[in-house]
Amino acid sequence: MSDRPAQKNIISAQEAPTETMNRQRLKNLLAEYGRLALYTYLVLFVVVLVGFAGAIHLGVHTESTAGKAGLWGAAWLATKLTQPLRILATVALTPMVAQVLKRWKNPVQAKATVDESKKGVTETR
Repeated sequence: MSDRPAQKNIISAQEAPTETMNRQRLKNLLAEYGRLALYTYLVLFVVVLVGFAGAIHLGVHTESTAGKAGLWGAAWLATKLTQPLRILATVALTPMVAQVLKRWKNPVQAKATVDESKKGVTETR
């Protein structure tokens, strides 16, 4: 009986660094990208919520208001279950979104950067 609590402590001790590392990555992302990271997360949340609602609606036909509330409640629950995946997607997508927005806001500067990088490649050949 004493083996079980010790084993449980070992498992939680192994999981703790991973959770701390993920939490630190998220804090670093928010510090670097700020609102953009938050907006990326919220867009992913809405897309997943509406996607689940649509998928559930296609499988279940409800006529009453309670049925619609149940539909959105089930979609919210399914979306909540995917939260760790959405956080990982936010961490992965935010730098790419920032890069696209940077190029979109300053197309002349982005073109100059691309031209300079091409110039460096042709000079080295």
